Amino acid sequence: MRLGIHTSTAGSLEAAALKAADLGANTFQIFSASPRMWRASAPDPHQVRLLRTVRDRFDLHPLVIHVNYLINLASLDPVIRAKSIVAFRGELERAHAIGAEYLVLHPGSYKGATVEQGIAAFVLGLSDAAAHLPAHQVTVLLENTAGAGSHLGSRFEELKSMRDLAGELTGLSIGYCLDTCHLLAAGFDIATQAGLRDTLRSGQALLGLDNVHVIHANDSKFPLASHVDRHANIGEGHIGADAFLRILTHPKLRRKPFILETPVDQEGDDRRNLDKLKSLAVRL
Repeated sequence: MRLGIHTSTAGSLEAAALKAADLGANTFQIFSASPRMWRASAPDPHQVRLLRTVRDRFDLHPLVIHVNYLINLASLDPVIRAKSIVAFRGELERAHAIGAEYLVLHPGSYKGATVEQGIAAFVLGLSDAAAHLPAHQVTVLLENTAGAGSHLGSRFEELKSMRDLAGELTGLSIGYCLDTCHLLAAGFDIATQAGLRDTLRSGQALLGLDNVHVIHANDSKFPLASHVDRHANIGEGHIGADAFLRILTHPKLRRKPFILETPVDQEGDDRRNLDKLKSLAVRL
């Protein structure tokens, strides 16, 4: 199994990979630049080489990059939209340079518009950002959301529409990243055996589970259908350890990379969450 965690690149790309290895991960996620700033510089080629060396040494695959939190390709605001397109193009370029396999993207908010307008704006934004880019191996993953306010992506139908349209208008390889906290918050009862079965049945019918390439493993501080995105430590939220056991060992899921985005409120929380995930994953 591929079990990993989001690590910081504050020191360097190499340090982020070494941290993942030290924690006992065999896959990991990073930001390619500050997640809360529009401007970003290209990665240092020397650091990229060191990163690849560490990844090969410790078998850290795949590498997932999560895009900047400011990017909102679904927005119709001309200023935010222009900045988002430029910033996402930068994310694509950096992911390619770094050698990441996946780039995870939140669809964004369509505030002041309709769902249909938001989906169209998102897909056209993807197309503009990717225009004339050279061919690369990075796959863009649309992440499901908790469904707060006007945020796209809490319904599988919306994710499917975005991927289908983007497949027609862009040359990008596109799949999905499912977040367990977001699923519960959006109303998918993955905390129960029957609810997980129904969620996977719906996911197969609408998304195709083969198109789900990464799972964000996060417990939820808020209950089913709360539409609140607040991550909790594994087994300490409204999903619970028993549900994560079912998720991790499910035959349709266990070969997918699971990456933690759990809080680090106390020293060692990252290691404890990864160890918890490992202990559940081996209990067949």
